[in-house]
Amino acid sequence: MPGRTDSSAATDSPDAGPPPGGDTRTARTVSSAGTAPSASTARLPADRVRCGLARLLPARSPYRSQLRRIGSGRVLEIGCGAGDTLADCAPGSVGVDHDPRSVEHCRARGLTAYTADTFLASPHARPGAFDALLSAHVLEHLDDEQVEGLLRAYVRYVRPGGGVLLITPQEAGHRAGPAPVRFTDFALLRAFAESAGLSVRRAYSHPLPRPAGMLLRSNAFVLVAQVPR
Repeated sequence: MPGRTDSSAATDSPDAGPPPGGDTRTARTVSSAGTAPSASTARLPADRVRCGLARLLPARSPYRSQLRRIGSGRVLEIGCGAGDTLADCAPGSVGVDHDPRSVEHCRARGLTAYTADTFLASPHARPGAFDALLSAHVLEHLDDEQVEGLLRAYVRYVRPGGGVLLITPQEAGHRAGPAPVRFTDFALLRAFAESAGLSVRRAYSHPLPRPAGMLLRSNAFVLVAQVPR
C-alpha cells in the first residue's frame, strides 16, 4: 500500500517523517459501491490570527502559481471548500465537495460546484472533460484505500496528457488541524500518484523551502503529475 512505500523516492525536496505526535489513525470507511468518493478541504478558520512569517504572505489561496503548472484549461477541483482556489481556475472549471454548505457557498459566488454524488449526475461527469485535476489539503484526511479510490475515480475525467496537482500540508499545517489521518509527505504523494497510473513530473515545497514547513502553516508539499497519453 502507499502508506508503506519506501520513503527514499526521489523528489525535488527531501522527504520528512511524521511530525512529533502526528495522528496516524485510519478509521474512516471506504465509500460504498455506486457512490462517488467524497472529499472536503481542511482549511483553517478565516478569523484565525496570522502571525510570524505568515504575515508576509497573501491571505488568499496561494495556489494560483501552482495552477499554471498544470495548464490554463478547465480544472476539476476535488475538495473545493468555499471556492477560493476554484475562483482562480479557468472558466468552465468545476468543484466537488462532500459538504453541501460549501457547494452552496461556491454557487452563491457564481462558481460551478457539486457534492460527490450530484457531480456524477451532472453533464460535467464525462471522461476526459477536464484539462487538469486539483486536490489541495484533502488527501491527508483519508486513509490509503480512500486516497486510491478518490484518485482513480476522478482521474478518468481528465483528458490524456492533462495535469494533476496534489497539495498537502507540512508539519506546522499538519499540527494546526483539523486532525489529519496521517502526515502525507513527498514519498506518499508520489506513491499515491503512481498507484493511480499517473506520471510524476515534479515535487517541491511551496511557498518557501522545505525547512520553513516546521513553522509556517501555509508551507505545503506540492506534486505535479500527468495523466498518460
